[in-house]
Formats: sequence, structure tokens, C-alpha cells
Amino acid sequence: MPMTILLSFFFFTGLVVFYTWSRVKNQKNDSKDGFFLGGRSLTGGLIASSLILTNLSATSFVGMSALSFKGNMSVMGYEVASGITLIIIALFLVPRYLKQGITTIPDFLESRYDLSVKQFVTVLFLLSYIINLLPNTLYAGAMVIGGIFDIESMLGISRFQAILLIASIIGFLGLFYAIYGGLKAVVIADTLNGVGLIVGGLMIPIFGLIVLGDGSFMEGVDVITTNATDKLQAVGAEDDPNVPFSTMFTGLLLVNLYYWGTDQAIIQRALGAKNLREGQKGVILAGAIKVVTPLFLIIPGIIAYHMFGTVDATGQSYEADTMYTRLVNEVLPKPLVGFFLAAMFGAILSTFNGVLNSSTTLFTLNVYKPIFDKENKLSDEQLVNKGRSFGLFIAILSVGIAPFIMFAPNGLFDLLQRLAGLFSVPIFTIVFMGYITKRVPAMAAKVSLAVFVAAYGIVQFTPASMHDYLGPLKPLAELHFFHQLAVLFVLCCGIMFAIGKVRPRDTDYVLPVNEAMDIKPWEFRFEASAVILYMVLGAYITFSDLGLVAGDTSFMVTYALCGIVILGGLFARVRKKKAQSAQLNAQNAQ
Repeated sequence: MPMTILLSFFFFTGLVVFYTWSRVKNQKNDSKDGFFLGGRSLTGGLIASSLILTNLSATSFVGMSALSFKGNMSVMGYEVASGITLIIIALFLVPRYLKQGITTIPDFLESRYDLSVKQFVTVLFLLSYIINLLPNTLYAGAMVIGGIFDIESMLGISRFQAILLIASIIGFLGLFYAIYGGLKAVVIADTLNGVGLIVGGLMIPIFGLIVLGDGSFMEGVDVITTNATDKLQAVGAEDDPNVPFSTMFTGLLLVNLYYWGTDQAIIQRALGAKNLREGQKGVILAGAIKVVTPLFLIIPGIIAYHMFGTVDATGQSYEADTMYTRLVNEVLPKPLVGFFLAAMFGAILSTFNGVLNSSTTLFTLNVYKPIFDKENKLSDEQLVNKGRSFGLFIAILSVGIAPFIMFAPNGLFDLLQRLAGLFSVPIFTIVFMGYITKRVPAMAAKVSLAVFVAAYGIVQFTPASMHDYLGPLKPLAELHFFHQLAVLFVLCCGIMFAIGKVRPRDTDYVLPVNEAMDIKPWEFRFEASAVILYMVLGAYITFSDLGLVAGDTSFMVTYALCGIVILGGLFARVRKKKAQSAQLNAQNAQ
């Protein structure tokens, strides 16, 4: 391997580690808020970058490019639809979370329902992190790093040993960020890695199109927009193997609402905001970034399809999951491969340490403290140390599990996505009902969780050959799993409403208020949200029969020109509001 790749990789990675250490070395992080929520001091930029870095991983780059290589752009729904979801989260959920001053989502469930609901959901979170997310993140990261560096050949070791080695390195650095520095260290590292990842990620399609166009970027663009244009179709049909367009309004929307709005590893960044203004700003900015991520997550798969074809010289079909790393090695100059790999390493590390920090938060505050510190005798420093010990334990456990994922049967990624449905939408259902109702009791939440998990588990994991034995559940089993989640969501909401009517709470639920939190909203939240919605619609116009698929760009150009006019109007509105605010502040100062 060229020494330039190694040097550029270690330089950028070392720069991030050193900068993060210099920022947190004098911070003790012994308080609960300091360790778990970054001292509730996070600004919008830190929140946005950390949200994106925790969300993006090696699985995102390799998996989504593989899906577009095999299919089309419909997988874009996962990314672009998140822009709409994050607007909803910023406008409706973040204000409630910060107003209440919660540290974890289960804190709200205890307040709204009871302690047993909180603890049950906490266990679901921890199981999903320890068994699923953490080992899978390490495994996917090790496959990418090992594939580009060719660790097996370089060190003369087996694939199992290579995965274990790389997973151990990621785990060790993850411990440094999440265990030593707490959430503040995580988001500081994420900010630097975020810049590197976006720059590095965008380099792949740029250099890929240049190579595809024999040295001309525009010639490369012409190749993918005039040949096999069906690959650019983002509006998936009902039988689309990736994301049917209709699911964006059913189960995919619910999964996104759970992921961005209630998954502790994600929403913890917004919970650490210094005020509501910064929290909303960060979440909405993350939404804007999600709309453009298909450029470096999905387009590379299309470029690889045109560059390499689908079969090798012997007629054997290419393994889609290897196409992204092959494209990187083929199109990037060697020094930039090291830089990109360092950025990718940062994304992998970010996902790992973000989930690790959230796991320690959930365990310490929702499991350890209620059981072993009922009389509140332990200090914040002692609780933080318990969290660090638990983090060390699950990090070692995850590193040990990661290599064994290579022995799992084919379709592991799809299986993990389906398994996630066992806890994602069920949890979102009771959070959603907790906010929109005042008299639905704790028993309704417990019944809903049990019914949802049992019904989804039955229809999802019963073999197709045995669907006739499912009785009334057979029609549900025939649906796409996103539609299954939507049907069960409506059903379980109805069950909770019914129980609330028959056996309501004794008193109306009143949301507690944290008086210390500044809950003045971001004054430009609606303008920013409008821009994102316009971007989402523009993305689907571009990658559909109204745009590149049909080869007629007239509608796209018209839409873009309208967008420029609208953007000008919004900027004028923002300037006017700023002037009015400055005038009002001047009057108040007199």
C-alpha cells in the first residue's frame, strides 16, 4: 500500500484526536449533565454535525451505493424523507423535550406513564444497541477499512482476525471519546469529522464522474443522464425492492419519526442544547444536509454501474457491497484515499461512540440509579463512574461479537432492518400517544407494546409458505414491512384510545416544566423549514419522470428558477425580521 495513503490517514485522524483532547482535557465531566448532555451547552452547528455523523456510517455508504448499483434511486427515500421528519421533530418534539428538561426519552415515559414502562423501554433500547447496532457498526466499519487498506494481505492474517483488530481500534478510540470525554467530546470530534466526511464523500462522485467521462466531469454527467436513465428513478413503484414511494407516507415516516425523534442515541444531541433556539437550529440544519446526502451516498452506486457493469470478465456477477470501496480505490488520487478513509473512520467512530454514550446514559440513570440508589446517596461523580464502567463492559462485548457477524447468513442487513421494527415504531407509538392525550393510562402503553411487538414479530418472521396459517393476520403479512408498521401503529393507537376511555387516568397529565431552560424558539425556523421542503420536492422532481429519467430538463429548470425567486423573498423576510428585532432591542435598552 502506498505510504501516502497511510500518512494522510494517520495525519487527519490524529488531528481530530488531538484537537478533541485539547478541548476537553481540563473538563472534569463529573456531573450528570456535563457527562451525559455536554453540560447542556451544545450549539446549533455542533448538534447538526453530530446528528449527521452519528447517523452516517460505513453501512450507509456501502449499503446504499450497493442498492442503487443493483436497483435505482428509490433508496433515496431513506435520506430525503428525513428532511421532512427533522422539521417535524424541531417544531413539535424538541420544544416539549427541552421544556420538560429530560435527560433521556424514557424519563418522559416515566413522567407520562409509570416507572415500569420507562424501564421496559430502556431495556429495549439497550438490547437493540448492544446486540444489534454496536457490533454491526464495528463489523461494517472493519469491512470498509480492511477492504481499502487490504489488512489481511498486509499483515498476513485471516478476515476474522482483521475484523477483530480493526473493531478493537475503533472500540478503544470510542472509549476515549464517549467514556473519557462524555457527550461534549463526541460532538467536538463529530464537527471535525463531519467536515471531512462531507468533503471526502463528495470527492467520490466528482472524481468518479471525471474518470467516467475520460477526464471531463460534464462528459461523466452526460453518461449517467443519457444511458440507462431508469437507474435515476427515485419514485419507487409498489413492487420496488428498495423503497416503494407510498411507504414514505406510512411506515417509513413512522420509522424516521422514531429514529430522529425518540432514539436516545440520536435525540440526545438535541437534549444537550443550550436553549431551544440552538436545538431547533441544529435539528433543522441537519434536515437540510440529509436532503443532499444522496449525492455522496447513492450516486456512487450509479457511477459504479456505468463504470464496471454488472459482471466480470468471466461472466460472474459482481458483489454489490464491494462496489463502493472499489470505486474509491479506482478514482481517487492516493493521498486523497487516505484523507477519505480518515473521514470514513470518523463516521464509523462517531456512530459507535454516540451509541456508546447513549447506552451509558440509559443504564446509569434508568437502570442502575432506580435499583441501587433509591435514596439518592450517590453523588453525580459516582454515578458517572458507574456509567463509564458499563460503557467499558459493552464496548468490550461489542468488539467480541463483531467478528462473528461474518458467519451470519446472507441478507443480514435486511434482517437487522426488520428486527428494528420490533422496538422502533412500538416505542414511538406510546411516545406519540403520551403527548397527544392526557388521560390514557400506563396500562394502555403496556398493552400497546405487547400487541405491537407480538403481532409484528409473527407476521414478519413467519415464512411465506406458512402465511395461510396466520388467519386474520395473513393480509398484513403480505404487505411491505413499512406498511405493516403503519397498520399496527394505527391499530395500537386505537387500542390505547379505547383503554383510555374505559379506564382513564385519575387526573389529566400535566407536562412538567424546567424553568431553568430558555425555551424561546428560533425566529427563522419557519423560513428554514420552507427551504428544506422545497429542496425535498426538487430532489424528487430531478430524479423522476419529470426530470432526468425522461431526459427533459425544462420542468427542472423552471422549478429551480422559481426556487431562486422564493429564496430571494425569504432572505428579504429574514432581513426585515432581523431589523425589527434590532430596533426592538434598542428600544428596550433605552
